[in-house]
Amino acid sequence: MKKTLKAILPEGFKANGISCGLKKSGKLDLALIYSQFPALASAKFTTNSIIAAPLVVCKEHLKSAKRFQAVLVNSGNANCFTGKSGIKDAQATAGYLAQELKIAKHSVLVNSTGIIGKRLDVAKIKQGIPELVLGLSSSGIHKAKTAIMTTDTFAKEVSLSLKIGAKPVHLCGIAKGAGMIAPNMATMLCFIMTDAAITQAALDKATGAAVDKSFNRISVDGCMSTNDTVLVLANAAAGNRVISGGADLQNFSRCLESICLDLAKMVVTDAEGATKFIQIDVCQAKHMQEAKAVGLSIANSVLFKAAVFGQNQNFGRVAAAVGASGCKIKEEQLKIRLGSLKGKQVRLSVCLSRGKAKCTVYTCDLTPEYIKINAAYN
Repeated sequence: MKKTLKAILPEGFKANGISCGLKKSGKLDLALIYSQFPALASAKFTTNSIIAAPLVVCKEHLKSAKRFQAVLVNSGNANCFTGKSGIKDAQATAGYLAQELKIAKHSVLVNSTGIIGKRLDVAKIKQGIPELVLGLSSSGIHKAKTAIMTTDTFAKEVSLSLKIGAKPVHLCGIAKGAGMIAPNMATMLCFIMTDAAITQAALDKATGAAVDKSFNRISVDGCMSTNDTVLVLANAAAGNRVISGGADLQNFSRCLESICLDLAKMVVTDAEGATKFIQIDVCQAKHMQEAKAVGLSIANSVLFKAAVFGQNQNFGRVAAAVGASGCKIKEEQLKIRLGSLKGKQVRLSVCLSRGKAKCTVYTCDLTPEYIKINAAYN
């Protein structure tokens, strides 16, 4: 496995990003990822019962089509809580792009991120699509990764390659997210492109495992978004033997998990107002689900997160969060070790003395700056 913290598109993919006027600042706000070859897609979405219109459209397209060629993403507007009009708007943008690219409408997947509750300005997107398509290139991913950002302070990107047989296979991932991040998907978008030839079943299995071990183990503020999406596209342009199981799938899955975990950690590092990255290691649990529940209970404790910001070694807040997780633990079983709070990296170890299972969760401190950012976000 060879990895670089830069976005390098795999074979057959192009991208671009432009400003179409959705953001008053004039910054890039419309991104396109395009595969020259029809690709398989695997996706995971937020578990929030209130979901954004583009997710409704994505789910419809994923059910009705087997291959996909384009992902259209806008920032500056979440197109959520906009009713039937929002769904029509998302469908319209997919249609305009499909017409410009001369591909089937159902081969277009759409995503949005930004403010909830405001109607999407479809006219601006329609007007920008010709420019967006015209500028597609292999280097356009650098504009695309910027165009999907909202309160992010840096673009999240990573690429890696592996060999399946004698053929090199490449993966590239970009993500956005800094706030409204909670487990079971976090407001977070992630797009991963690969030129691997792989079966749908194998891609779904690898995607599910990678998301569970990465994006579902981070929390910034415990607030679940309405737009969360992780989307993996595989266009088979590498020409490798088809990955269906065995060692090939294990190697591919390991690489996909590595990309997702790197991007998830970047999201936590870039958390709104955060000054510290916190790693919570829970061990000796009865089972992994228990370890994960304990870790996330601590990660979502505003008292613990505030204490870390204040460099306050308050073990009671950790103990209280463990008990609140539902774990039936006795006081004498619980062992807590909290590292130094002076640096930017903080490590907490929690031993439950109940079994052999373990889980690692990632979070950040809670600061006055987080409140300042979100008090003004509208």
